[in-house]
Order: sequence, then C-alpha cells, then structure tokens
Amino acid sequence: MPELPEVETTLRGIAPHLTGQVVDNVLIRHAKLRWPIPKNLPTLLNGQTIRSLQRRAKYLLIHFDQGTLILHLGMSGSLRILTTATPPDKHDHFDLVLANGVIMRLRDPRRFGCVLWHVGEVNDHPLLAKLGPEPLLDKFDGEYLYRVSRKRSAAIKLLIMDSHVVVGVGNIYANEALFRCGIKPQLAAGKVSLPRCEKLVAEIRSTLIEAITLGGSSLRDYVDSDGKQGYFQQHYFVYGRAGEPCRKCGSPIRLIRQGQRSSFYCPVCQK
Repeated sequence: MPELPEVETTLRGIAPHLTGQVVDNVLIRHAKLRWPIPKNLPTLLNGQTIRSLQRRAKYLLIHFDQGTLILHLGMSGSLRILTTATPPDKHDHFDLVLANGVIMRLRDPRRFGCVLWHVGEVNDHPLLAKLGPEPLLDKFDGEYLYRVSRKRSAAIKLLIMDSHVVVGVGNIYANEALFRCGIKPQLAAGKVSLPRCEKLVAEIRSTLIEAITLGGSSLRDYVDSDGKQGYFQQHYFVYGRAGEPCRKCGSPIRLIRQGQRSSFYCPVCQK
C-alpha cells in the first residue's frame, strides 16, 4: 500500500494544480470505498475555493473555507491530474473537477481508500485525533522514542510502525531504517538505548527523505500524479531480499514474520 513517501510525493504532485482553484463539479462513480463517499459532496464543494493541501500521516487533506476533504489511498489507490477530456477507466471512482478544466481523479482498484468530509478542526476527526508525531518533524526525536519505548517488550519494529507512537513508518521503511542503524527488528523496544534511539530516528528520517526524493516505491499499483513510478525500490538494502547477500557484509538476508508482516534483516549487520 502507498506509505508516507508515496503520499508525500502525491501531495507535492497535486498541490500546485489544486491550490487556489475553484471546484466546478464533483463526480462520484462508485461511492462504496472503505467508507461511503458522502453523497452531498457536490453540493458542499461546488463553487468552493481550495485554500491549501496538507499531509497528515498517510492522509491527504484538502482544505476549504467550510471544511476539509480527507483522502486516503488505501491499498492500491492513486491520484492523477488530468483534463476533462480524459475518459474514466473501470476503477476511477471519484473526480474533483476544477473550473479551469483540470481534474483530480482517484483510481482505486481494491476500494480500500476513502474520501470523507469534515467540518471544524480536522485533527479532531476520529481518524486523526490519536495519531502520533510526524517522523519528519522535530517532535519526533531520540529522546521521545527512548521515553515511549521504556519497559516495552514489543519488538522495536512493531513499535515504530505503531501510528500512536509515530505516523507513516510503514513496513518497507521500517525494515530499511532498522538495517541502516544496525538494529535487528525483533529486539525488544525497551532494550534499545538512548544513543541507538537517536540513531534510529535519524535513519527513519533520512530513509523517508531519500524515498521521497526518488518518488517513493512502486511495487504494485502505485504511480504518482503524473502516472510515473517511484524508484526507491532499486535502493533497498533488505526489503524483499530474503536469501540474497547483504549489500554490506555478504551474509544472506533473513526473513521472519512479525505482526503478520514480513521482516527482512541481516543477522551480521543488525544486533
């Protein structure tokens, strides 16, 4: 599923086309996504001006004067910037049509995404209210991670993937960050020292930034707003490389299961 770098790449792709534009129409072809798309969105949004766009965790927020459109790409979704002359395909469920003839179109083959409307402070929405800090902002630092991990027997990988602890560190980037800082994914979080927490935070941040720079990872359906694939998958150290030699020491990469997810690590480089 699209993770933080893919969502951030999408945001950067669509924001220049949407910010300051007026909504001319809203087309809902298939309302039954993860949650039903509100049927009154055309009435709510027609004629409204898009004031700004924001990412919170893996959610995209489109701000209007009267409220906020909340979007999530789910397992297979993508947003494309098109023109009104572009005919919809089978899995194109939602169009935000602008007065200048530009369309933001949601394509979601598996229908696990969402398009919701919220009036008031958007961070109070139930989907956002209990989220942890953003990994690219200063609030997420080594001291914070050290503090929340004390006396925690859960594996460090599961902890950094907990959205109540920190948002947006999905499976791919948790695997890669843990390799880069030399921490094995199954190590109990409470046993990670402050210096190692600081190193882990730094590697989470640098891994995500590198992935954003490369347009994210395209493993299945993900493409950006221009229809282009990301390239970070070409730089993986461990993810998806079980049995292959470690790029640093040559030892075979191992695969284990943690919390119903695949974890990849080097038994020599990670302790």
